[in-house]
Amino acid sequence: MTWTPSDWRKLPAKHIPSDYPDTAALAAVETRLKGYPPLVFAGEARRLKQRLAEVAAGDAFLLQGGDCAESFKEFHPDNIRDTFRVILQMAVVLTFAAAKPVVKVGRIAGQFAKPRSEPIETIDGVTLPSYRGDNINGMEFTPEARIPDPERLMQAYSQSAATLNLLRAFSQGGYADLSNVHRWMLGFVDRSPQGERYEALADQITKSMDFMAACGVTSTSVPQMAQVEFYTSHEALLLGYEEAMTRVDSTSGDWYDTSAHMLWIGHRTRQVDHAHVNFCAGVKNPIGIKCGPGMETDELLRLIDKLNPTDEAGRITLISRFGSEGVEKGLPLLARAIKKSGRTVVWSCDPMHGNTLKTESGFKTRPVDRILSEVRQFIDVLSTEGCYPGGVHFEMTGQNVTECIGGAQAISEGDLSSRYHTHCDPRLNGEQALELAFMIAEKLQGMSRAETNVSRKAG
Repeated sequence: MTWTPSDWRKLPAKHIPSDYPDTAALAAVETRLKGYPPLVFAGEARRLKQRLAEVAAGDAFLLQGGDCAESFKEFHPDNIRDTFRVILQMAVVLTFAAAKPVVKVGRIAGQFAKPRSEPIETIDGVTLPSYRGDNINGMEFTPEARIPDPERLMQAYSQSAATLNLLRAFSQGGYADLSNVHRWMLGFVDRSPQGERYEALADQITKSMDFMAACGVTSTSVPQMAQVEFYTSHEALLLGYEEAMTRVDSTSGDWYDTSAHMLWIGHRTRQVDHAHVNFCAGVKNPIGIKCGPGMETDELLRLIDKLNPTDEAGRITLISRFGSEGVEKGLPLLARAIKKSGRTVVWSCDPMHGNTLKTESGFKTRPVDRILSEVRQFIDVLSTEGCYPGGVHFEMTGQNVTECIGGAQAISEGDLSSRYHTHCDPRLNGEQALELAFMIAEKLQGMSRAETNVSRKAG
């Protein structure tokens, strides 16, 4: 290939700010970043691709979750720990329900920049540039804060490095021990207003762990039970930063973006002949593609041909985001096209972005019932079309926020103002995320029983 990480600069690029007041300072920061150590390694990205190939084959399940947009203000080890803990708890529930390993990928350690619907916003008659994420400008509604600042890229890199350091310690140092995670999950069942609904599954997990312990299978005898593989991901939006973090792998000679293990192309930047697709086509990381309203089947197939011409398993994850009212209209056509073409992909569901609404009081929120409805429809549609519904993609936090309405806590519109902390879009709190994990588990168990019955009849 003649591709280089800077080729994207010759092409149209949407949602990349062009109003840096000092472009020389921006170039200098990008040059400094090129000399900094990688945040992840090519071998780790290859291992994730292997795990995603197992998902594509129907032998594993993908759980991808984390913050809508990371912020400098909320950067704290407790917040990182709490989000990691909730993902582990969700993974245990889904692992047991699906009877398959769960590939755990965080929206973390790099998910700063956000595309915005409008380049400007007006409040009380004052118009300023939109907030684009903490690695570009500030959230405060002042002229000074909304000026893009290249030095924010350095802070984003430092925060990502520190976050990854802590995640590696948590995932390998005993914090992720299966017995710990199960104990946390039982605490959630006891606290939840709908806890009785989850007790049966929790009891099944307890009995399975007791049986393993009786057989001598514990974290002491099997150290792998105290460790997990945990990967990072973010939207490849700010391509100057991504270019600076792209390096040649010494073992394969291929280009890898070392800012994260997995990258995805957003709903607004998926133009096949534009900069973002060109950049992602050149790096060997696993790549996600957000698939939502307006995507045609030929567009999707051209994107896959561009990004994965050799049909490498684990390379492409299609992230469906139609909204609860648009799944049955938009998803079946794409699923049939992929099935007919024989492409190897992971199908995942993002039930967050298509279900955002604004309340009369001005808060953006997402109803939990719509989120769950989209996941259910996603599983039903793909199962009907002969495709494997292989994953979910949530925006969530381990903090006790009040940003999404509904759920067992019955968060109302009036509750939103009490703990509404997001810098961009509303997130599920830890309790809501776990509720959804149990509900998805029920759906997966039903699907598994149906497959078993079909196999028995065929036999």
